[in-house]
Amino acid sequence: MTNDIAGVNLEEAVPCIALSKNDSYVMSACGGKVSLFNMMTFKVMTTFMPPPPASTFLAFHPQDNNIISIGMEDSTIHIYNVRVDEVKSKLKGHQRRITGLAFSTNLNILVSSGADAQLCVWSIDTWEKRKAIPIQLPAGKSPVGDTRVQFHSDQLRLLVVHETQLAIYEASKMERIRQWIPQDVLAAPISYAAYSCNSQLIYASFCDANIGVFDADSLRLRCRIAPSICLSSAALNRSQAVYPLVIAAHPLEPNQFAVGLSDGSVKVIEPSESEGKWGSSPPTDNGILN
Repeated sequence: MTNDIAGVNLEEAVPCIALSKNDSYVMSACGGKVSLFNMMTFKVMTTFMPPPPASTFLAFHPQDNNIISIGMEDSTIHIYNVRVDEVKSKLKGHQRRITGLAFSTNLNILVSSGADAQLCVWSIDTWEKRKAIPIQLPAGKSPVGDTRVQFHSDQLRLLVVHETQLAIYEASKMERIRQWIPQDVLAAPISYAAYSCNSQLIYASFCDANIGVFDADSLRLRCRIAPSICLSSAALNRSQAVYPLVIAAHPLEPNQFAVGLSDGSVKVIEPSESEGKWGSSPPTDNGILN
């Protein structure tokens, strides 16, 4: 399966991909048209949304595979119906390209994040904007860099990831209830983070190739995975640093995850058999919210 890349500058293109809820379809783009692939036949079913603007993030509606939300380079979000080949709504609320989209059917909302360090909340019924808030950046940090969002399995709490922080929000009010800022042995900017399949852990990768495993409720660090675990000696010695760009949690094994590295390789990581899990649970005396 290959993306349409006619006339695309691959150095600048933002690759994006999404798998439908029933694993039957994959939607993918890399600077060109969006392609919808059938996962049974690996054939292209249709292509749509020729740029400009190019798509930068894709997400299937959790209850209807025909409804797709497409974040764009020009900061808009297109709600596209595949069946009728039509953009049903165009959402405007960000200042820079869209870098994250997450649905909660429990709350009936779509949360979007952008390279403007903003979060927007949209009603799934009417596609009206309910709220827009900036993420709270550490002092002296400018509001740039990709912001990503992922719902906890309860669909009520929201993980917000920026190079400067991990944060947990209560999505109904969009209030931040926890925050962790890079420090000590994990001081480099965050490159990506994701919940484990049971939402009890958060796996976070850093631009110096460290990986942190955090308790999802308290954001306390359970364990650090050193760069030597997922990088070969050749990659460790390379002048251009290799580090994880993306993390995918295993859908059934909460202690297993995959990392996609900047050199194009993919590694699957799990605890040693003797350990069986990542680190120890943090103490419950977590009186400090932040």
